[in-house]
Amino acid sequence: MSDLTYTLDEPTVSPMGLIVLQVDETIEPEFKQAFADHPSPLYVSRIPSGKEVTTESLSAMAADLKVAAGLLPNARRLGVVGYACTSASSVIGSQKVEDLVRAGCDTSAVTNPLRAAIACAAHLGISRLALLSPYIEEVNTPLRAAFAQGGVEMPVFGSFGIAEESKVARITNESVVEAAVRLGADSGVDGVFISCTNLRSFQAIETVRDLIKKPVLSSNQSLAWHMKALMEAEI
Repeated sequence: MSDLTYTLDEPTVSPMGLIVLQVDETIEPEFKQAFADHPSPLYVSRIPSGKEVTTESLSAMAADLKVAAGLLPNARRLGVVGYACTSASSVIGSQKVEDLVRAGCDTSAVTNPLRAAIACAAHLGISRLALLSPYIEEVNTPLRAAFAQGGVEMPVFGSFGIAEESKVARITNESVVEAAVRLGADSGVDGVFISCTNLRSFQAIETVRDLIKKPVLSSNQSLAWHMKALMEAEI
C-alpha cells in the first residue's frame, strides 16, 4: 500500500440543520425547492413521531429532541437548526424546543415553524391570520393559543380534522387551495397561515395569494424564510 498525500480545504459557509418527524413526507421535497440556490449545506436528522397527531404524541417528542439534534453532523458549528413541527412546538413550547436542541448540538440559532411564522407575520406587518389546519381540535387549541401569545390572532380558522399523519401528506393541492381561499377571504383577517410541515403547501401559496390578494404563509414557507434570515444575520 502506498501512503498518498492530500490537502484539506476550509468551508467558507456554515451548515444548517433540520430535525424532521419520522412520519413527515413533505418538508424535504419542499425544502429542496426553497434552498436550491442557497450556499449553505442542509443536513437532516429524524425524530420518532406518532402515526397520529395528538397532544400526547406531540409532547412525547420532547424526550427525543436532544438525541435527534445530536445526530446532526458536529464537525463544525451549525448556523441554524430548524425543528420541523408546528404543533409540537406549540405543545412543548418554542423556548423548551430551543433548549433541547442546543443541548444536543452546537448551533448559533434555533427556530421552528411556530416561531418562524410569528416572525414572518411581524416582518409583513400583519397580526390577524386565518388558520388552515389538518389537525383535530385538541391540537388546534394550543396552536392558536401559542400564536396569540406571540402577537398573532387567529379569529378565523378551519380544519380538515385529520389525526393520521399518512393522510395529511395525501391531501390534494385543490383541497388546500379551496380551503385557504374560503378562510382567507374573510374581511377580519390580514392573510392565511397553512399549518403543518407534512401538509403540501408550496404549490398552493401563490394561487391562494393571487385569489385573496393577501399574504399567505405556511409552516414550511415560514420555516425556510426564517432559517435563511437567521443565516444572513449569522453572516
